[in-house]
Amino acid sequence: MTVTIRVPSALRDCVGGTPELPLSAASVRAALAEIERSHPLLYLRVCDETGAVRRHVNLFVNRDHVRDLDGLDTELDEGDVVTIMPAVSGG
Repeated sequence: MTVTIRVPSALRDCVGGTPELPLSAASVRAALAEIERSHPLLYLRVCDETGAVRRHVNLFVNRDHVRDLDGLDTELDEGDVVTIMPAVSGG
């Protein structure tokens, strides 16, 4: 099933500038595995060396944060949108 990964502008240098990546995945975990294979630089910015999502990165499926769903095991349906949203800070 095809889902869309929305890449924020701060991470687009990892994917050749594209704002969205279409890919096939049945879960958020599977989507991250596909990103690791196809766009390893993006994966390293989203996940740490243990495969966990970095503390400052949030993942949403459609409008829901994955932590409010089933975490990385959240199932994806055809047409779902996974948004990568790094935390923004500054002073």
